[in-house]
Order: sequence, then C-alpha cells, then structure tokens
Amino acid sequence: MVARCFYGGAVRTQVIVVNGGSSSGKSGIVRCLQAVLPDPWLAFGADTLVEAMPASMKTSEAGITFAPDGEVLVGPEFQLLDKAWAEGVAAMARAGARIVIDEVFLGGADSQQRWRKALDGLGVLWVGVRCDGEVAAGREIARGDRVTGMAASQAEIVHRGVVYDLEVDTARAESMECARVIAAHVV
Repeated sequence: MVARCFYGGAVRTQVIVVNGGSSSGKSGIVRCLQAVLPDPWLAFGADTLVEAMPASMKTSEAGITFAPDGEVLVGPEFQLLDKAWAEGVAAMARAGARIVIDEVFLGGADSQQRWRKALDGLGVLWVGVRCDGEVAAGREIARGDRVTGMAASQAEIVHRGVVYDLEVDTARAESMECARVIAAHVV
C-alpha cells in the first residue's frame, strides 16, 4: 500500500474530500469509508451533481459536454450550479452532517480553491486518489459507462497544484485498504 500523509493535526473531521480522475477508484473507496467509519457519513460527488441536472445541461455548451477524446468541458451555467451545489453541501456539513465528497478537480488547484472557499471553517480532510493512467484506462473500458480517454486524460491533471493531507494509490491497494488508511486519519 502506498499512502503518503502530509498533515497529522487533530482537527474534528466534518468533511472528507476525495479527489481523483475518472475510474481511479474514488467511488469504491467512498462506499468502503461509509462501511468502516463509526458514524453515518453522507456521500456526494461530481456524478451526483451531473445526474441531478436536466438533460439539456448535458448537451449544451453552457452546461457540461464530453468530447470524443474524453475531455470534459463545463460552461457558465454548469459553473453557477456547481458553485451553488458546493455551498449546499457545505451547509449540510455546517448543520451537523458528516460528508464525503467524491470529486474530480478538472481545474486542479483552482477546483480545490473553490471547495476551500465553500468549506471554510469546517474540519476537512483532503485526500488524493492516485491511479496510473493505464490502470484507470483499463477500468474505464471494463466499466463501459465512460467516454474512452477520460481516465487517461484526468489521471494527472486533477492533481496539478492540489495540496492533500493524505494520498492513496488504487493501482497498488484495494478500495477497502485505502478506506482504512483514510479512516485512520479521521478524528
């Protein structure tokens, strides 16, 4: 298991932000976290937001579109809804819910900054989920529900400039093992 811990401070964790590229294993880790953490944790992710949007937002340049090569393009209407969604997730945490966010930081450090602003004042554990691009691409093909090329194109860009408390590597460890490593850092 390859895990790197960058921060060991004891701050009550209210939110766990799990960031990684498509097919990196984030969703499996999140499900395992919900099973191993002693308290109930709600799970929300980028897919949750996209699924909640009307179909017209998934075919409009103002919304979110998926290029044939796997690139994800987001327009101004998507960005407005994404900001409101992040603020809503943060409001739930402020109201007492413990939340795991399954995210894809397409904008790298800028995406993290958007979440940092929304989650300001909350105890947040920032987790990077690494996965070799070739491994993620193989998972993408096996899944069959993603645009081919998305996993390889996102494997590194989602981590550019992002600062984590902890990183795990799903090419070297199973979801449950990664979840246990993360859970050990939750206060």
